[in-house]
Amino acid sequence: MEDMIIIVWRYIQKAIFAVIIPILGFSACTTSEVEVIESSRSYGAPPQNRNILISHNPFTAAPHIINVSSYDPKEKQRSGSYYSEADVRALRKNGALGLIARCGKGKQLDKDCASFLAAGERQRMLLGAYYFVLKGVDPVWQADKFVNQIKKIKLTKKLKTPEILLVGDFDSKSSVYDIIKFINRIEERTGQLPMIYLENSDHLRRVLSSASRSQKQRIAQCPYWIALYSSDKKEMETPNRLMAKYGIWNQWALWQYSGVYWNKRKSMSVIHNYSYGKYRSPKYYGDMSCPLERNIFNGTVDQLYSFWGKQSWKW
Repeated sequence: MEDMIIIVWRYIQKAIFAVIIPILGFSACTTSEVEVIESSRSYGAPPQNRNILISHNPFTAAPHIINVSSYDPKEKQRSGSYYSEADVRALRKNGALGLIARCGKGKQLDKDCASFLAAGERQRMLLGAYYFVLKGVDPVWQADKFVNQIKKIKLTKKLKTPEILLVGDFDSKSSVYDIIKFINRIEERTGQLPMIYLENSDHLRRVLSSASRSQKQRIAQCPYWIALYSSDKKEMETPNRLMAKYGIWNQWALWQYSGVYWNKRKSMSVIHNYSYGKYRSPKYYGDMSCPLERNIFNGTVDQLYSFWGKQSWKW
């Protein structure tokens, strides 16, 4: 009887493996699920366990950052979640780990920067702020305006986040000297170099690619936030190809792959999102009902938090 039981049990085991193995093999060919631990140096942000489906499309797997300004939120274009400058829970719920708010542009400050940063802190998001550095306004003056306003926001909003990432967003007509003067002043005031975002233009590619070796080395000390929504331009179809045109960086930190433009004739926001080869980004972010300016980080979640901690101003 025991021999018969053993024989029967062996047949049962073979049958079980015959069913399970093909199922596991099929699952492995579609997507794999891994657990990513978020470790943050930001105030009150405990490690979080999140299951992220890893696929061949970076737009669905890479850590996301949202950038905002007083032009946000854009109008609703479908049913779904929404947000405001005072409440960004929907952004965090959809997976955004950080929020970069515009602080100002030229001589004008952004009226919603403080509210956005306070809302981001309430959701334990990584905080960042950018200043649109305009040609024709002293870049040193704009750097001082930026730092002074961020310090004021921290004080008036009683923010407790110990660090904030600073970004210089440079006008398409900027010169090499404008960029270097701005980043030098930011470093003098904060002890930290800002991230650089470039408004893509033939002018910027020309002046930066022809900059001196020492100028390029100085600018390259700042991490690069690349903007690329389209693959229409020849030899600039991918982030790496566009980056090569400047001849400064050998890697990018953030990629803004989805931008939003206002169509005056139709009186509506128009989404421009990257789609090239197998890299096709969705038109909307998660279940959000409105257009968003979206960015992905060039690395893992852990690397994002490490990068933010290293590059941010301990204000």
